[in-house]
Amino acid sequence: MDETLLDIGEVAERTGLAPSALRFYERKGLISSTGRNGLRRAYRPEVLERLGLIMCARSAGFGIAEIGSFLGAGPGDQEVREKMAVKAGELNQRIAQLIRLRDALDHAATCDHEPLTECPDFKRAVWNARTESTASSH
Repeated sequence: MDETLLDIGEVAERTGLAPSALRFYERKGLISSTGRNGLRRAYRPEVLERLGLIMCARSAGFGIAEIGSFLGAGPGDQEVREKMAVKAGELNQRIAQLIRLRDALDHAATCDHEPLTECPDFKRAVWNARTESTASSH
């Protein structure tokens, strides 16, 4: 076997993903192995970067099918580009909501209102985060 290839165990260790997840991603066409080292799948080192992108996209709420279409998109794929723009807008809304929540928690950490849950600033921040979350889910 080519010494530059990584076996499935090494890829799993480096990424923190279970070997079953790697096999799943391979079945879905998101990654590909380049051969075998005995009975174990082997991958090129570049798979680590691709898996990093996949893991980032998954944590941002992308589905497997979305990731697959994004990974295979070319510059002229307008439909995928439009989907990316929509997803970017959704992420921007989520980021704004998380920033407001962070700010509310920062306030709560130093607020001396008794009880904290009755602090007008805290209540307003929680209401805004809840209202926006409800509005963005419809």
